[in-house]
Parts: sequence; structure tokens; C-alpha cells
Amino acid sequence: MTKKKIGILGASGYTGADAVRLLARHPNADITALTANTHAGKTMSEVFPHFFMLDLPKLVEWEKVDWTRLDAVFCGLPHGTTQEIIAAVLKANPGIKILDMSADFRLRDKDSYAQWYGHEHRAFELQGEAVYGLTELYREQITAARLVACPGCYPTAVLLALVPLAKAKLIDVDDIIIDAKSGVTGAGRGLKQNTLFSEAGEGLSPYSIGSHRHSAEIEQEIGVAAGSAVTVNFTPHLIPMARGEFCTSYVKLNGATPDDLRAELERAYANEPFVYVTKKGVLPQTQNVRGSNYVQIGVVADRIKNRAIVLSTLDNLVKGSAGQAIQNMNLMFGLPETTGLEQIALFP
Repeated sequence: MTKKKIGILGASGYTGADAVRLLARHPNADITALTANTHAGKTMSEVFPHFFMLDLPKLVEWEKVDWTRLDAVFCGLPHGTTQEIIAAVLKANPGIKILDMSADFRLRDKDSYAQWYGHEHRAFELQGEAVYGLTELYREQITAARLVACPGCYPTAVLLALVPLAKAKLIDVDDIIIDAKSGVTGAGRGLKQNTLFSEAGEGLSPYSIGSHRHSAEIEQEIGVAAGSAVTVNFTPHLIPMARGEFCTSYVKLNGATPDDLRAELERAYANEPFVYVTKKGVLPQTQNVRGSNYVQIGVVADRIKNRAIVLSTLDNLVKGSAGQAIQNMNLMFGLPETTGLEQIALFP
């Protein structure tokens, strides 16, 4: 297959940079355009010195890209910025494939979007065609899509762990508590006091308690699986490591046992290349998936009767963002789904 010409919007952010890292060695991808308006004119290695060995195009303003020359674009821009830019890209090239790693097209309900993101959706005419890009749940729709809204990192970890259980009616979807932790890259690359080394190091900090925007995605997709509206208790935390994510979900059982939950997850993911359910007594760990597109899920019996604890971990920049976007791109172009994504976790 001829290499696909790829553009990356927001290449100076962490998700954009990880898309570059993975696509640079993808056998069917040719990185043709990189945008970063605040760093326009710089080389990628000036912004990210670890790319010193790569021959990459210079960073430019997004308005200066000839979108008609590209086959696909990955969008790593902040929410709110993305909608109008993607609309402009699609107007210039209606046949281009869009892999949006922002939150702008994930929520199907425009009132829900306005509630969680503080403003009306500015390109809602495109929302109807956007496919929620959790590969394992929407593979068939992604394959035929033009615009894929790749999930947030927290929803990816939580939904892979809980959606099969909700669909099988093994858990009470009205009683879900999610304790989630992410490395500091989840907060973006912008200068923020709470992510300075001396502020984030040697500590653990909760944030957006009861109001984190990823709650909406989690509730939307568990609700689809359960066939009813769902509200979850979701609390995220910032942990002092660069990348990685761990979600601990506390669930009430619907006449099932923890072994039933594990068996259902094993059945659901038996043929999935990147999702692994651990054996009984084996616990997922962030270091087992760091730098990779893999997910580990485990189930443990709670000491409280009729309850279980479901554990899930992934790399927030890979399966939680750029890796999943590439997994979806592979589907959209009819490539083997695992192409360019089979890196083993970096350990230690």
C-alpha cells in the first residue's frame, strides 16, 4: 500500500508528540505536515529534542497547510479550539480522515456538551457523523467513518473494564465508584503551577472532584451498554509520574460473583490484540503497559458482600490517546489493526 500522507494538528503537545513518535516508524504513514501556531517555524527537534534523528517537516500555522494533499489528520488541540478547525479542514478536503484526540466530538448530546465544556458546540453539524473511537466497542463504525472522536484516557480505561459487565447485567450501574489516577502528562504541556516538579512530586492530588468532564463520556457509554441513564461517582488524581493511568472501579454485583465478572471480561476480549484480562490473583500495574498500546484489567473480590473491585491500567498517551488514534486510523485505511503499535512496554 502507498504510504498515507499524515498531518498532525497541535504537534507541540504531548499527545501530538506521541503521535509523531509512533507514526514515524509506521510502515504505511508519511508525516507530511505538523502544526503548532505558537512554535511555527521551528523544527520538531527544537521543541522535542528526542526527535533529533528524524527528518520531519517544520512546524507551521494550521492555516498554511494544504489539506488537499493529505489523507488523514490527527488533532491534538485543546477542546473548544478543535471544532472550527476540523470543520475548515473537512471543507477544504471532504475526503480526509480525521482522528480527533480532543473532547470536541465525543459527546452526542449538544446540551451535555454545553453543560460540561461551558459553551455551545461550534460545529454541531459534524457531530452526527462522528464515531466514538473506543476501538473495541465501535470497530465496525470506525472502519467506515470519516471523523472519529477518540476517547479520553480515563474513559478508555474505565469503559474497557466496565462496559462488558454493564452489557451483561452483571453489575448494578447505579452504584459505581471510580477512583482514577493519571500521570502529569494528562494535564497537558502548558505551564501550570500544580504540575511543576516541586508541586507535583512526592505527592498525590485529587482534582475536579465530582465535576471532571470525562464523567460525561463514561456515563454516556455505560448508559448505552446498560440501556438506561447512568450517573457514576468519579474522582481523578494526579500522581507524580510522567505517563500512565490506573483506575479502580468499585461495583455492586447483580447476583454474580467476581469470577463471573472475570469470565465475562475474558470472553469479551478473547480476540482483542491489546486488551488483557489478568488471571485470578494477578494485579494490573502501570509499569506493565508503560509506552505501549496495551491495557490490563483485573478483578478482585471485595471484603464487602456482593461487591467487587475492577482494576484497569493503560498508558494515557498511547492507548489513552495517540496509540488508540493510530489503531483507529489503521481500521479506516483497511490496514491490520496492530500496525505500528506492537511495542512491548518499557520496563523498568
